[in-house]
Amino acid sequence: MTETQNKKGQPEVLPAALFGLCPRCGQKTLFAHLTRFSDKCRSCGLDFSQYNVGDGPAAFLTLIVGAVILGLALAVEANLHPPIWVHILLWVPLTVAAVTGSLRVSKAILLILEHRNDAREGSIDGGDGR
Repeated sequence: MTETQNKKGQPEVLPAALFGLCPRCGQKTLFAHLTRFSDKCRSCGLDFSQYNVGDGPAAFLTLIVGAVILGLALAVEANLHPPIWVHILLWVPLTVAAVTGSLRVSKAILLILEHRNDAREGSIDGGDGR
């Protein structure tokens, strides 16, 4: 058994999230586009649409990345005093890349953990709502 495989033969969570690996077979089929999941794995047929990841991490990650970028921008301004166009050329693409990259990884982590833990929608036992 390798370090990047768990006992079920599935890839570990972090490498799978970073490289967009299917949580069942480990093939690079998790994403259809930059941050959009494929409908199903082209290799093993796992239906990714059954998992409800949503956009929960988006606002949280945007705030974190925004705070980090703002701190870096203020440090650059305080120490180097570059013109405004340098700030625009530097921080806009860096912000977009950081938000997109972190969103992709966080959504993948949520889907992989949902698959691993066989998570389903909650229900109340007894069926009568009491």
